[in-house]
Amino acid sequence: MHKETNLRSIVKGLSWRVLATGTTIIIVYIFFGRLDLAIAAGLIETFLKVGLYWGHERIWVKIKWGRKRIEPFNLWFTGLALSGKTTIADSVYKELQKLDIPLERIDSKDVRQLIPNIGFTRIERNQHMLRIAHLIKTLQNNSISTVASFVSPYRESRKVIREMVENNIVVYVKASVEVCQKRDYKGVYEKAIKGEYQNFSGINDVYDEPQHAEIIIDTEKIEVEEATKIIVNYIKENYVK
Repeated sequence: MHKETNLRSIVKGLSWRVLATGTTIIIVYIFFGRLDLAIAAGLIETFLKVGLYWGHERIWVKIKWGRKRIEPFNLWFTGLALSGKTTIADSVYKELQKLDIPLERIDSKDVRQLIPNIGFTRIERNQHMLRIAHLIKTLQNNSISTVASFVSPYRESRKVIREMVENNIVVYVKASVEVCQKRDYKGVYEKAIKGEYQNFSGINDVYDEPQHAEIIIDTEKIEVEEATKIIVNYIKENYVK
């Protein structure tokens, strides 16, 4: 969340006083017909009320009454490679940024570039999910929500995320292996079929479909724009009111 700085409060006070002082000068001049008296009254009022405004703002910053904390949430996009996770997650992230809430985007590709030696075996993937869960939890401790997209093929690793993370919202981006193969502009499915890639979800490794996903997006039937609207509306209705 954002904290009002002293400088911002002062600038706000000055901008308000320019408008208010001008109004005071006009009113005094109308009633008394003396420009010198009107200007003097306006200047005296300006200096006094800028100080009062600043003090008033500082007091209200410390008062917790009437302030509502936005509970941090985690949108967890899961699905096969090329199902549309990243595309939809990026679109949702851009829309949620418009709500002016503390928010971070986490994608498997970006994380693996930072830690390139992460393997793809079941044990290694589960350990990796534990690291991601810790990262999200740390961000949430600072009131930062997250939009995360990972294949996360194993039920046990998604369970770890749900147990460690507050307000975890699983978005299952659903698409068949056949459809994902047709979308495969990278050629990763072909390489997996040839055996060049091991532990590839849907080809030579399993993908456990989520049984308790809060949102299911079937990308064989729903376009990115509609999917984005569904997910953003869910967040607005449940977390940002």
